[in-house]
Amino acid sequence: MKREDNIQPPKKQPTARQLEEIERFALLNTKADNFTECDFGYLPLIVNYKEENKRKFLSLARDKPTAEDEVWIRGRLNDTRGKGSLSFIVIRQYGETIQCVLDAKNPPITKNTIKWVNSVPPESIIDVFGIVRIPNIPIESTTIKYEISVRKIFCVSKAANELPFQLFDANKPEADESDPDIIRVNPDTRLDNRILDLRTNLSQSVFRIQSACVNLFRTYLLDNEFIEIHTPKLLSGNSEGGSSVFTLKYFNRDACLAQSPQLYKQMAVMGDFSRVFEIGPVFRAENSNTHRHLCEFTGLDLEMSIYEDYNEIIDLVDQMFKYIFTGLQNKCTKELESVKKLYPNIKPFEFINNTPKFHFNEAVAILNEEGVKVEDDFSTEQERQFGKIVKQKYNTDYYIIHSYPDTARPFYTMPKENIALGTNSFDFFMRGEEILSGAQRIHDPFMLIERIKEKGIDPETVTAYIDAFKLGAYPHGGCGIGLERLVMLYLGIGNVRKTCMFPRDPKRLTP
Repeated sequence: MKREDNIQPPKKQPTARQLEEIERFALLNTKADNFTECDFGYLPLIVNYKEENKRKFLSLARDKPTAEDEVWIRGRLNDTRGKGSLSFIVIRQYGETIQCVLDAKNPPITKNTIKWVNSVPPESIIDVFGIVRIPNIPIESTTIKYEISVRKIFCVSKAANELPFQLFDANKPEADESDPDIIRVNPDTRLDNRILDLRTNLSQSVFRIQSACVNLFRTYLLDNEFIEIHTPKLLSGNSEGGSSVFTLKYFNRDACLAQSPQLYKQMAVMGDFSRVFEIGPVFRAENSNTHRHLCEFTGLDLEMSIYEDYNEIIDLVDQMFKYIFTGLQNKCTKELESVKKLYPNIKPFEFINNTPKFHFNEAVAILNEEGVKVEDDFSTEQERQFGKIVKQKYNTDYYIIHSYPDTARPFYTMPKENIALGTNSFDFFMRGEEILSGAQRIHDPFMLIERIKEKGIDPETVTAYIDAFKLGAYPHGGCGIGLERLVMLYLGIGNVRKTCMFPRDPKRLTP
């Protein structure tokens, strides 16, 4: 009998269940070659559309469509619920949310469309085309009160099936954290996965408030004859003779990252730019793991010439702060309300038109009356205690202390005529914490050299700075503000890492 080697065994036919799984897999991975001919699916990574097919997308924050308008919207898939022939999805777009309805009884939507939508992971980027509807029952769960009746839906970018944490948990109010049954997201987990954390209601609100704060700072100063400058962050030696600098090699020389634009702001004023400001990075190599310290932060710095008295600076900066506070109240109503919902136990920031001002010695005497002994400068706890006293007496979270002793100030601070009375210096406070430090600067080169030596600094390391005052120098002064700390204290949210987009502290250098 002849053997047939080429005979193949019959192929095993897939079972009905296997066929069902194959069909399901194909459905859930539906590809959409383009949005004009398809109704749902995953769009290709690179798409080249004809000019006549280009879409105009709806901005939830800006646009105001009317009922029956046909619109395209792009956003994140925030939530999906429903099954069978009806599904509700919530799209999130930069802090705004909108409900979209898919009804299989309303072509071209089918049950397959709904099955596919329900399989798309949360946080995926999706495009929706549909018709604006005004629901009979007001929508309470979204910020936008109209909804979209979906006609087409596509996934532009698919998110991972497993997220590091759920935004639902991260968006819970702080007041809920005392409940042991509430799932909480660890702060380090948030920062380790900062991209996801930036999508939370808190981060979306905080950084829009921060942006407004910078804009108000810049606008006020430009309107008051300041110009914006940009100073170097790579310095020879160290920027102020202190030890808290990050050192590095600048080719074959020693260098450091700037602690402050202080010296260069002064040089600019000596160069006949009478009023200058800068918004830029500041570096501090301080091993401080506190709620208010960062190793890199954004400095809001200004410097100005003065005519009669250093109170000219205090008064201008005071008016600037009140301009910022009022501007935030007017421009960031929605964001402030969002923060309030997340921190219901924190009282809104309060200030009064006539800002309380205290001589350092007066503030010390007030604390002494409360049984608190102060040395050369206030400790952090003493600042808080004084803030509580001011709040109770004046009903304000914002005040000024001036005329600090010489021992508490850097070499360039102008002393008073009688040094026993202190220096022409000042600090501004919010909620009992320092937000600004400033002073009139020494503009006489000979006095400056003596002060530098008294502070134990080698004058050779700041020769260019000293020389700037040898060609005729205006009396001048200025101050520096930490942007992240300013926003933290204005909102009262307790940790500067929440107001820094990608914080750098002694323990964190990523992401």
